[in-house]
Amino acid sequence: MSPKGYTCGYEKQWVGIDVCQKNLDVYIRPLEKLFQVTNDEVGISKLVQTLKNIQPDLIVLEATGGMEIDAAEKLTQAGLAVAVINPRQARDFAKATGKLAKTDAIDARVLAHFAEAIRPEVRQISDESSRNLEDLVARRRQLSDMITAEKNRRRGKTNSVQASIDEHIEWLKQQLKEIESQIKSAIAINEDWQQKMKVREGEVASPSLITLLKLLTSVPGIGEVVAVTLISSLPELGQISHKSISYLVGVAPLNKDSGKFRGKRKIWGGRAKIRCVLYMATLVAVRFNPLIKAFYERLISKGKLKKVALTACMHKLLFVLNAMMKNNRAWKPQITD
Repeated sequence: MSPKGYTCGYEKQWVGIDVCQKNLDVYIRPLEKLFQVTNDEVGISKLVQTLKNIQPDLIVLEATGGMEIDAAEKLTQAGLAVAVINPRQARDFAKATGKLAKTDAIDARVLAHFAEAIRPEVRQISDESSRNLEDLVARRRQLSDMITAEKNRRRGKTNSVQASIDEHIEWLKQQLKEIESQIKSAIAINEDWQQKMKVREGEVASPSLITLLKLLTSVPGIGEVVAVTLISSLPELGQISHKSISYLVGVAPLNKDSGKFRGKRKIWGGRAKIRCVLYMATLVAVRFNPLIKAFYERLISKGKLKKVALTACMHKLLFVLNAMMKNNRAWKPQITD
């Protein structure tokens, strides 16, 4: 079915787009219009024009390993409201509404229904510079993990195998140095990278990437790698509330109660790579950051398990970082808002 000529007499419209490598399956609710375009420059241009004519209230896509980026970016640039959601959310919603079958067309319908029923928050789509930095940071983490894995494999092996592993480790270290050099270059080039905090009326300008790095690394426990990871992979830092950022990262304790039963509060979901670097930063912070150290020791003195205390410290550290980014304030131990 051709997308051309769609007009809308409805007050509100909701669009779901199922993304695959070659095509985009699009469903418009409640028009009940389903069509397909190619996932390339030509197809995306047609899609943008069609949806601009309709002006839907919200367009929802799944995060699909980067295949959704071009469409989401072009739609956002056209002034349309776009939300990119976790595929697990869409699948759980489909099951809850009785949609057990799975095809591209069905998924597009589910996403449109999800848009209307749940109305996920519209967040800023990363630009090319930020995605490049995020890819470099992710690659650095992968190389670091591979070096650790190779060192673990080396144990107990014969000399010839150890020599092979040592050679590979040295190659990985060289790759790691090159990636770190590229990260520094990306930071230096992109002084005016992407805005990371709210610009209130009357304020002149938003901070550059280097300014944000200096702001974050002023906190004891936050090194340059952690700071770059937070900026590139958590652009919402300083943009949303403390409660929202905690849920987004996955450090907010969630209730598990039913009737008279009161279960243990647990953290769940969120962005695992952010949680990982935040955990490593917290391990340093409980030793050298006076605010986090005092908080950790107070929890331990009350009988809290070390793992529980560390999780609480992660939560508090994120709270501090979010407040600093929101208010553009350098590190102060007494930050509490």
